[in-house]
Amino acid sequence: MRNRLFLVDGMSLLFRGFYATSSNGYYMKTKNGTPTNAIYGFLKYFLDAAALFQPSHVICCWDMGSQTFRTELYDQYKANRGEPPEELIPQFDLIKEVTEAFGIPNIGVSGYEADDCIGTLARRFCHTHEVVILTGDQDLLQLVDEKISVAVMKKGQGNYAVYHHENFYEEKGLLPSQIADLKGLMGDASDNYPGVKGIGEKTATKLLQEFHSIDGILENLSNLSKGIRTKIENNLEMLKLSRTLATIHCEAPVTCSLEACQWPYDKERVKKKFEELEFNSLMKLIG
Repeated sequence: MRNRLFLVDGMSLLFRGFYATSSNGYYMKTKNGTPTNAIYGFLKYFLDAAALFQPSHVICCWDMGSQTFRTELYDQYKANRGEPPEELIPQFDLIKEVTEAFGIPNIGVSGYEADDCIGTLARRFCHTHEVVILTGDQDLLQLVDEKISVAVMKKGQGNYAVYHHENFYEEKGLLPSQIADLKGLMGDASDNYPGVKGIGEKTATKLLQEFHSIDGILENLSNLSKGIRTKIENNLEMLKLSRTLATIHCEAPVTCSLEACQWPYDKERVKKKFEELEFNSLMKLIG
């Protein structure tokens, strides 16, 4: 069986775990008052996915602060996001201790996002390994390739939309290589860049199906309806910038060896960490 590398979008799982376990205002805490609900949720998601996808190697990637090359290009990038909840803040460092207990490398590079680290590692190792990316973020769909699949977590534990080379066009109506152009056209409210004002997903998809790329659209402006052409011409600079912001940078200066991320893990080391965090109910998940 081919080796399978599991690339985990750490922040995506951690935030998802936090909100899934605090919707009623209750936060899990240890006896000394340390919040642990996000970590608990992270582990539930991660261990379920690991049992399903059976990796031979695992790497977890993280954002390293809000300032990246994208904020240098556009200072409003993700500027609509507030500060993380107070109960989540101490869990940012603690979750990395937990993944380290599993023997999972924590990868992050200042100036880049976790997505860039994931893209770089996926492209680097897909020549020798099957790569599965675990995330809740559809931005990573642009990385789908013959040897790279993306498992997007859906509502409820254990539910995944798995996108791979064979099913992608059928599911999305576009190729993975067109996703950054799609977001360049329609923008992204969660990342706070507008794309072309007045062009939504349906119109953007139709344009890309016909002209294949933003460059192809710009070469055929005279063939567009007056309304669409005017919108693009009035937002040309932001269109190009939005495409750049949406594109995952797959040449981040990431260092990680496959030897450092082999799976499975030392169960005794993990049990010791679970005991420290009072995760008694999770013990059964690690045998």
